[in-house]
Amino acid sequence: MTQQRNNFQADPLSVLTDTFGRLHNNLRISITDRCNLRCTYCMPEENVNYLDRAEILSYEEIVKFIRIVSKLGVNKIRLTGGEPLVRQNVHELITQINQIEDVEDLGLTTNGILLESLAEDLYKAGLRRINVSMDTLSEETFKKLTRREGLDKVIAGIKKAQDVGFDPIKINALSIRGITEETLVDLADFSRETGIEVRFIEFMPLDADNEWERDKVFFAAEIIETLSKEIMPLVPVQTEKTSPSTSYEFKDGIGKIGIIASVSRPFCENCNRFRLTADGKLRNCLFSMEETDIKSALRNPQFNEEELLDQIRSSIQSKNAGHAINTAQFIQPDRPMNSIGG
Repeated sequence: MTQQRNNFQADPLSVLTDTFGRLHNNLRISITDRCNLRCTYCMPEENVNYLDRAEILSYEEIVKFIRIVSKLGVNKIRLTGGEPLVRQNVHELITQINQIEDVEDLGLTTNGILLESLAEDLYKAGLRRINVSMDTLSEETFKKLTRREGLDKVIAGIKKAQDVGFDPIKINALSIRGITEETLVDLADFSRETGIEVRFIEFMPLDADNEWERDKVFFAAEIIETLSKEIMPLVPVQTEKTSPSTSYEFKDGIGKIGIIASVSRPFCENCNRFRLTADGKLRNCLFSMEETDIKSALRNPQFNEEELLDQIRSSIQSKNAGHAINTAQFIQPDRPMNSIGG
């Protein structure tokens, strides 16, 4: 992907804009690298080297950082993991974030295993937006992908979230050749039955075993073709410019499908996201090879907010035009997905 650097002139002290003119107002925060599944595309099956508790940002540090970046126009926050719900009392963090006046949009991404038992507490804390990772409705395929059992718990968690009142709820399903074809129609039917949007995400090179190959990606065009043939035509619907997902609905208006074509149709040109890992490293791109140490600044007894703001601005300014997956220059990050944050 090529993109010319932009002469966009915004006040560099009040907003986070990179050299391509992209405004960054969307922060994804990993609150833990731990998980209760072992998905093949995310982390090793055994001998996972989790971070020591002392290396993980506290809730107080996370809230402090959000308050700081909110001064730079960041108003969208999404909590991720690992699996965020394995961290104790996550609803308390949500309550604190919701007290930050400038945060307009707070969401959470979960694998759903613990959602049924925690949905009410999360909702009472003020969370309304939730994404659930569920790649299949087949128990056999679920076990193959996650190397654990629990599909019934995920489905029960989704139902509980609906009953409690979460809106929107979205399902994230990874699109992998040899697997997606078998479950594509079932997941689309799930959307038609429940009213929940199902988003298919092209398989990206972030697997812990470094076994990703382009041939393993079941592409967006194939998803659209299959669903249009097996169910009925998909019709594009208006999508927010900075959204990574392109939205469709079936011709009869029942069922909504999202496509995140990270490989075949990268959305880097309109990217407004950056990430904070559980151990306090700022990443300006999911595929970044460089990180900015934020934790040290937050824990410095002589904490200097202006210096931290400069570090954040510098990180965003150094962001590349795109992830380069489709070029010979692409290098896969050395962190597995559970360590980066979804």
